[in-house]
Amino acid sequence: MPRASSTDRPAPRPAGRIGPGIVTGAADDDPSGIATYSQAGAQAGFGLLWTVVLTWPLMVAVQSVSARIGRVTGRGLAANLCRVFPRPLVLLAVALLFVANTVNIGADLSAMGAAVNMLLPWDRHGYTLGFAAVSLLAIVFVPYSRYVGFLKWLTFSLLAYAGIVFTVRLDWAAVATGSLVPAFDLDGRTLMLVVAVLGTTIAPYLFFWQTSQEVEDEEADPGAAPLIVSSDHAGREIARINRETAVGMAVSNLVAFFIMLTTAATLHAAGITDIQSTEQAAAALRPIAGEATFLLFSLGIVGTGMLAVPVLAGSAAYAFGEVLGWTTGLENRPRDALPFYAIIAAAIGIGLAVDYLALDPIKALVWSAVLNGVIVVPFIAAIMVVASRRDIMGAFVASWWQRVLGWFTFAVMGAASVAMFVLM
Repeated sequence: MPRASSTDRPAPRPAGRIGPGIVTGAADDDPSGIATYSQAGAQAGFGLLWTVVLTWPLMVAVQSVSARIGRVTGRGLAANLCRVFPRPLVLLAVALLFVANTVNIGADLSAMGAAVNMLLPWDRHGYTLGFAAVSLLAIVFVPYSRYVGFLKWLTFSLLAYAGIVFTVRLDWAAVATGSLVPAFDLDGRTLMLVVAVLGTTIAPYLFFWQTSQEVEDEEADPGAAPLIVSSDHAGREIARINRETAVGMAVSNLVAFFIMLTTAATLHAAGITDIQSTEQAAAALRPIAGEATFLLFSLGIVGTGMLAVPVLAGSAAYAFGEVLGWTTGLENRPRDALPFYAIIAAAIGIGLAVDYLALDPIKALVWSAVLNGVIVVPFIAAIMVVASRRDIMGAFVASWWQRVLGWFTFAVMGAASVAMFVLM
């Protein structure tokens, strides 16, 4: 790609266009996240609030590193992994990503069907199938930039969880202690929940998604080029990535904090420490929403699910496409990127099988978070290796704070996963 001249200016982001860091943060609060944070609050009360406080800087570090890799190199994450690691090993990792994402998609779709079924009792499986079809058609025929601009309004229903501070008397000393003092029981059940919270918050599909979206934004801008080719606006671009990512992850974790706080103050306080159904999860909103409880809960589940399914399916398709040399990108027409869209369709289609397992949607969502929490560990290590290679990143290797926090994330999530398996 030719180097842009020093007089070229990258085209400004179109008005209303949401940056990759913001979209990634919004997609992180998917139904799996809602279920996992709800279960954490119900089971541990205020005791695990510290997990969503801790994960904010860790998320910012790993996600901003992923975005930096895409903006600097002009290549997706899987393509860059192939420059460091043997291609068969990367393909195996991508296959694991596909499995995890497919399970997550299935759990999300199942929860969406169950949420609507609370409002309009009919056939939960029928609703799930309908959401799968609508998601696939929207991914194929609607540009994601337009799609996300509409669905972001549905996710505002999650802000209802913040209303807990106005409707329920809280023990603020206990809230502060739970938020700032890392403490938990050393047993398999609690550690599994910690891994689930970490896994739904810092998930591998988000790494691939944000990297690829940076590449697509750069390719769509005729005045831009990969920073390793043209560094004229590097400072501004790196600052934008860090700013967008920090804001997107802060909003994501703030929502997670209030979900956990709400279920701690309502379900846990009422003696409900194990959420067994979608109805129980929704009941946490009753002190805030009253008769509108199921409606608000359903809007949140459906809105976040419709945002997350394209990210989950798309991230797997980007990864496969980059390793195998396919044309990738959600802005492409299906006939121009048929294998890419085939992976998306396969992920959604196979994911539907989760809806027919003998497992409540809430349990399925939590288990998908646990799966993400385990497989994310080697991905973090691989990303940090790539981001530290000057032959790939040139002068734009990960900054010192990104390296410190990135490797700390690897250590924390690795230790949590090992401890879970030891104590289960």
